[in-house]
Amino acid sequence: MGLIRTIAIANQKGGVGKTTTAVNLAASLAAQNRRVLLIDVDPQGNATMGAGVNKNGLEQSVYTVLLGEASMLDARVEAQGGFDLIPANRELAGAEIELVSMPDRETKLKDAIHTLKAAISAVAEEYDYILIDCPPTLNLLTLNALCAADSVLIPMQCEYYALEGLSDLVQTLRKMQQHLNPALEIEGLLRTMYDPRVTLSQQVAAQLEQHFGPKLFKAVIPRNVRLAEAPSHGLPALLLDRASKGAQAYLQLAAELIARHEGGTGAAAVQPS
Repeated sequence: MGLIRTIAIANQKGGVGKTTTAVNLAASLAAQNRRVLLIDVDPQGNATMGAGVNKNGLEQSVYTVLLGEASMLDARVEAQGGFDLIPANRELAGAEIELVSMPDRETKLKDAIHTLKAAISAVAEEYDYILIDCPPTLNLLTLNALCAADSVLIPMQCEYYALEGLSDLVQTLRKMQQHLNPALEIEGLLRTMYDPRVTLSQQVAAQLEQHFGPKLFKAVIPRNVRLAEAPSHGLPALLLDRASKGAQAYLQLAAELIARHEGGTGAAAVQPS
């Protein structure tokens, strides 16, 4: 179905639905017959658990991949939802300390992904999308993800502080372009935990539409009980309750992403706000 698209899901602000987006977008793309790999680079391992994989006692993980002790193919496991996963656990917290002393420390994940692409191509298989769930901080793990990515999908709540954080994130992405990954693009901004009954949510959404235009996904992720419950079951919301508003919103997002890349509309470049 074309070239692999590697998308980092990132926001320096925590609690914006980043991991929820990573897991549910992966499942929604898989539900539309796309081959998906989700890479968890957050030491909390929430995407790993949310995809139905026990993060305790992993033989291989993104930690061993980053340190060169295992290949991506060795670490890959099947997740609930029809996609593959490179899992993470708290061991990854130590990886950043070990990475500091390594040469080319910002590109370890990028090199591993290139190796994976070559390995998959050799057996006549191919992923359509690689999604990377980033930590909610700008650290070496996030830098590795942004170096490996073609683009960044930014989940954000429609609240005042989210706008402040978005400005900082765009500045970070510009610096990434200048120094580490010139081809990095903004894939799009995704409104999460949206409640249309709250006036501020409506106002922030209108501001986003005004300032970011085509970079803003039309899909809007609502506050939804099923989305909140799904991780405790180790399932994407799509498998817990496909008819729920949250699951349907992520299916819409997946369809929008597919149309963008397979229908001829590319990601928007990083531009000054």
